[in-house]
Amino acid sequence: MLRYAVKRLGSLAVSLIVASLVIFACIEVVPGDPASFMLGINAQPDTVEALRNELGLNKPLVERYFSWVGGLVTGDLGTSYTYRSPVSEIVSERLVISIPLALFALSLTVLIAFPVGVLAATRRGSFTDVTVMGATQLGVAIPNFWFALLMVLVFAINLRWFSAGGFPGWDAGFLVAMKALTLPAVALALPQASILARVMRSSLLDTLSEDYIRSARAKGLTTRQTLWRHALRNALIPVLTIIGLQFSFLLAGAIIIENVFFLPGLGRLVFQAISQRDLIVVESVVMLLVFAVIVVNFLVDLAYAWVDPRLRGRA
Repeated sequence: MLRYAVKRLGSLAVSLIVASLVIFACIEVVPGDPASFMLGINAQPDTVEALRNELGLNKPLVERYFSWVGGLVTGDLGTSYTYRSPVSEIVSERLVISIPLALFALSLTVLIAFPVGVLAATRRGSFTDVTVMGATQLGVAIPNFWFALLMVLVFAINLRWFSAGGFPGWDAGFLVAMKALTLPAVALALPQASILARVMRSSLLDTLSEDYIRSARAKGLTTRQTLWRHALRNALIPVLTIIGLQFSFLLAGAIIIENVFFLPGLGRLVFQAISQRDLIVVESVVMLLVFAVIVVNFLVDLAYAWVDPRLRGRA
């Protein structure tokens, strides 16, 4: 297991280096000058040049890259051009919203998808299976921002059970804060639960058709015992892959939902930074999100080895 983990850590390090090069290169080729954007179209050339020197935009690209990467390693993400404050402080303020929202949405996804997928697989071809597959197809097809607006209309405006948007802060109390995140989490979880339920059903059906499942049934195990002792665990590998990808998406891809509910999260920060040409914020936040994706995939690889011990010997 240790050898397997070390090999995966090596792949993680290489992926981070490549990702940093790609992100830096992509950001640098984006047209537009942050200094000119900040000062406006009527700014004098000498004023723009002075600001470029202050922001370090006139340094060679190689020097700027290694300075940026060195800051990432030490935890110094630089200073925002727009907010004129450390990027690490801005990001930390947004993460306390984005991470709980992603975890909340992922928990709802798993709680919905697992029983639904197992139910559909164990009743293959029945009315229940057809109904579940139809519902999940609808869940995949509905855009989550449209579903979010619909929930605001029903639960916030008509029923007044939840607020239409905003975040009161964790100082207002855990339950109050989680209530504010409930509608966004449900809006994010619906399509992800639909996808995960379909993957769970497909993987479980493939596993139930294996020879060792028939052997277990022939030895006298009941259908329930065969399902929970043998089939379900072996069907989890593709499901774990989807869960890992979904958490990364929920953390990084909630830009639209955060804007619908006026949540000051990480996705909204990226959107604002792009529109304001705040390159250092965009670079640092995107790299942070890439790091989160790679770490999640590393943890998924370890989960593979735990679920299927055969993978440990292949490292």
